[in-house]
Amino acid sequence: MTGKAPQKRESRNTNANHAEPKPRKRRTFANQKKSNPLKAMILSAGLGTRLMPLTSGIPKALIKVNGIPLLELAIRKLAAEGFGEIIVNIHHHGEQIREFLQFNHFQGVTIEISDETDLLLDTGGGILKARWFLEGNQPFLVYNVDILTSLSLRSMIKSHTESHALATLAVSTRQTSRYFLFNQENLLCGWMDTRTGNTRWTGEPTPHAQPLAFSGIHVINPDIFSLMTETGRFSIVDAYLRLAAAHPIKAFNHNGSAWFDLGKPEQIRMVSDYISTHPELLPQ
Repeated sequence: MTGKAPQKRESRNTNANHAEPKPRKRRTFANQKKSNPLKAMILSAGLGTRLMPLTSGIPKALIKVNGIPLLELAIRKLAAEGFGEIIVNIHHHGEQIREFLQFNHFQGVTIEISDETDLLLDTGGGILKARWFLEGNQPFLVYNVDILTSLSLRSMIKSHTESHALATLAVSTRQTSRYFLFNQENLLCGWMDTRTGNTRWTGEPTPHAQPLAFSGIHVINPDIFSLMTETGRFSIVDAYLRLAAAHPIKAFNHNGSAWFDLGKPEQIRMVSDYISTHPELLPQ
């Protein structure tokens, strides 16, 4: 518990202005599962600094790959894998994302907005602000808007549920500057930054810890909210490293799946070329 005041709950379907909405029944589309739908959060509030100058006038989430905005690709991916309730956080040019969601309906999906216009909360703070939406009796998924992957989210949810972990992190063996560290049981035991040489452990240093690159996808048990002591703006990495000392946070290694980081202009161009010969990567 953080003791903060209740957060705003804005809906693209019924709340075109920025006023605090009254409690309402969420809109349901014809083919949406009404009983216990899977929930997900798309992290899309970032400043998109790596994509400058493309993001000088539009949010990162609306940068296009093969004519399709990144946010639409993420929503399509989640919807195709059975996620019927999605929340999207906004900050940089957030009004453009709000407008996009007002005029582009996705069948089978209810979409809400978590407004961080006043203060960008980073990953952990953003997830905590969306607590009102994500809480429930089943795990929820967090998905970065600037990735494209063939990873099976259903398989990841299944693995998480069977392991009884507090959180499960999609990871793979690839070169990057920052790594999560896992022990022989695939449990999170640390984090390191190869540029600075900084290594953080969840407890005592673990010999032969395996470094794995994070893929921007997590499955999280809602129990995490009652365990969070962090408030305001904070990285979810900080919470994970603190909580992993007493709670299992597991790796989901998806080596073999296609995965792309779309955070830089040259990566957007590379993926566009790749899709021309692998159209199946685009979610329908």
